[in-house]
Amino acid sequence: MAQIKFMKKEIVISCSEYETRAAIVEDDRLVELYIERPQLQRLVGNIYKGKIKTVLPGMQAAFIDFGQEKAAFLHGSDMGNVTAHERFEAELLDDEEAPADIVRKGRREGIETVLEEGQDVLIQITKEPISTKGPRVTTEISIPGRFLVLVPDDDHVRVSKRISNWNEKKRLKKIVHPLRPEGFGLIVRTEAEGKNERDIKSDVKRLLKLWTRLRKRAETMPAPALIHKEAEITTSIIRDIFTDDVERLLVDDRSEYRTIMAYVRQVMPQLKDRVELYKGDTQLFDLYKLEAEIEKMLDRKVWIKKGSYLIIDQTEAMVTIDVNTGRFVGKGDQETTIFKTNMEAARETARQIRLRDLGGLIVCDFIDMYRFDNRRKLYEEFKHAFRKDRAKRAISPVNDFGLLEMTRERIRPSLTMTFSEACPHCQGAGRILSRETVATKIERWFRRAKIDGQFNKYNLAVNPHLADSMMTDGVNRVNKIMKMHGVKINVIRDTTIPVQEFMVYNSTTNVDLTDEYKA
Repeated sequence: MAQIKFMKKEIVISCSEYETRAAIVEDDRLVELYIERPQLQRLVGNIYKGKIKTVLPGMQAAFIDFGQEKAAFLHGSDMGNVTAHERFEAELLDDEEAPADIVRKGRREGIETVLEEGQDVLIQITKEPISTKGPRVTTEISIPGRFLVLVPDDDHVRVSKRISNWNEKKRLKKIVHPLRPEGFGLIVRTEAEGKNERDIKSDVKRLLKLWTRLRKRAETMPAPALIHKEAEITTSIIRDIFTDDVERLLVDDRSEYRTIMAYVRQVMPQLKDRVELYKGDTQLFDLYKLEAEIEKMLDRKVWIKKGSYLIIDQTEAMVTIDVNTGRFVGKGDQETTIFKTNMEAARETARQIRLRDLGGLIVCDFIDMYRFDNRRKLYEEFKHAFRKDRAKRAISPVNDFGLLEMTRERIRPSLTMTFSEACPHCQGAGRILSRETVATKIERWFRRAKIDGQFNKYNLAVNPHLADSMMTDGVNRVNKIMKMHGVKINVIRDTTIPVQEFMVYNSTTNVDLTDEYKA
């Protein structure tokens, strides 16, 4: 009988004055990273009392002032019951109506008949602001607990899709139904699997007490106002990730350790022995050799095994991942070599997607394989690699062009965006104009200036690399411009000017003329 291999899973939390980092480590490899900084407070899960700024019937949407710089975006579809349930990946048992039926029975009138400018509304953030877009919100409030999600103004009991055992689903539903408060819906989370009625009942009690406080705040506070702040990163990780399959949770801050232990003793006392306070001299992330992995997260090229590698390119709309054999030539025939490369790439691609928290449309360009069964095996391996991923996703089979397309839930900017900022020179494009192109632009600038005929003496300020290119590569292009147009040009080498830019001044008055003769 084949031996079953169990995955070793640990949570590592490192705290400092300016940053808290939580790493999920599986089989000694970093697979997920969460970061919280004072200037980058998370919004998802927060509940606000907002005020309607604008209602757009044509878009069936509204913009809401909730006290932040960017207005929140509310789409008409986020005002129905099904939104929150989909977000928590819930499903119905056979004796309930299907989600599609709920949608069909739901509100059909336009958003303009329900909302009006100046109206107060209770909203919950479902998606962080990304780039120039404000956060996305829903009016379907849901409050997650350890084992349940409480949904006000609902009357259904649903069970997480991730609980696959049918008998366990029925057992949990039988426990939860009598506990459902009037006027509330309940979603049974994956963590409830195997729990008894006492555990679940105490979770319902905590959630109801929290909702009562929130409702009182919402009734008394003027909009815009924060009604409820979602738990900080440490608490939310303990609530959502610290389960029976985690062997150890290690934290290097005594205050955070006390906070974690207080929560664990109250909610999951059976796991308290797995929480440890790290007291070593070596930094915790260095001990687990995580810093090098984090540094690689910013790399465009990711090496796999035996010389093959991935190229990961991210735009605002989508992510493309290209698989290359590189130096790997294999020992068998071409199809076997490509198949082995693709299988390794599938596992590493899935890890990188989780690690970088990539979302939206993701297109993976695997190396073309002719055999259909190899493409099917690749698809199955890729899906299997996401079995631990908590984000919602949809994966399509590998097509005839070797492309595998998937969508993954995106509720916050990727970690690449968190760790980096747009290059001030290329503005995020990733490329800049060549020196030859800029030199030609300068020549055209002086041609336009000559036609105008106002000035004869100029100071040309350029990057030293561009100056060298124009004045030492065979022909001195600056001298050529001076002879052609009968002008005097004094070249100033300025290291603060990007290679793809230039500045031109009147050498007599030092007036900036750059924009006057640009195309």
